[in-house]
Amino acid sequence: MDQEELHKDALVIDAAAPLLRAHRYIDLYIAGGVDVLVPTICTNDNAAGALATIAGWHVRVREDDRLCFVASSDDIHAVKKAGKASVILHAQGADLLENNLHLIDAFKALNVGIMQLAYNEKNRLGDGAGERTDAGLSIFGVKVVERCNAVGIVVDGSHTGNRTTLDAMEVSTKPFVFSHANAKGVFDTARNITDEQIKAAAATGGVIGAVGYPAFVSDAARPTLDQYIDHIAYIADLVGIAHVSLGVDYFLGQAGIADDDRATQEYEGRITEGRWRREDYPPPPYYYPHGIETPDKLANLTAGLVRRGFSEDDIRAVLGENWMRVLGACWEA
Repeated sequence: MDQEELHKDALVIDAAAPLLRAHRYIDLYIAGGVDVLVPTICTNDNAAGALATIAGWHVRVREDDRLCFVASSDDIHAVKKAGKASVILHAQGADLLENNLHLIDAFKALNVGIMQLAYNEKNRLGDGAGERTDAGLSIFGVKVVERCNAVGIVVDGSHTGNRTTLDAMEVSTKPFVFSHANAKGVFDTARNITDEQIKAAAATGGVIGAVGYPAFVSDAARPTLDQYIDHIAYIADLVGIAHVSLGVDYFLGQAGIADDDRATQEYEGRITEGRWRREDYPPPPYYYPHGIETPDKLANLTAGLVRRGFSEDDIRAVLGENWMRVLGACWEA
């Protein structure tokens, strides 16, 4: 099978898609052969803010006959076979729970399938990756992990402090993921994760989604595709191909999407609010790895993996089958 046929035939999941906060970019993901859309519905938002975004997605899925909400891996396969795209809602942070554990059940009923513990800052569950401290999982955080396991929401350690993630992985009885994180062993930044975190996630049966945000790929302003694949290869060598996949993290502030003035304004706002730190997030523009600058170009990643010598089975695993295993284990057990 040639690389174009492989990309089309494979099940492709990009598990971090904040770019889809603007529904008009759905077309780019579909053009790039993405079978499962995982839009971000919140970061530090409260329950009301997250609910408003979720409501917008329910309207969109109802009105767009290309899209379907899914509740099982069988659903995802059936949707792909029908030539449509699945939608799984992703909370990038648990502030939407406020202090109410029962909201986990409510958000699960509204098709939230993945929930991140924190978004850079400290919250009720624990420290974020951008905090000055590295405290562990709170009592409330333990209860959140346990309830997510019980109702079938995948627990995500991206943007979350090191100790908090390690504690959460000890508590979790289901696969634990980093939906979008790269390896410190390849490029050392505060948002990338350690070998210890990678090994701990793999031990739960989880997966790490390689992220394309340039400041987490390399020190180059415009990373190469091979520099991105370096993270996939490193994680695969460390813990096995079954534990690495995609969480490219295309977003509204990247080059080719946002104009320079808007991107700079939003950047300064994140710095002022404390959601980002200058030492972790350089100022824009943000150029995603060459060849996969936007979601419609993701077939080039498959071509790049072929060139690097990955087997067809390994490429299918990275593109989506590893995520399918995790979703099945968390949703259906």
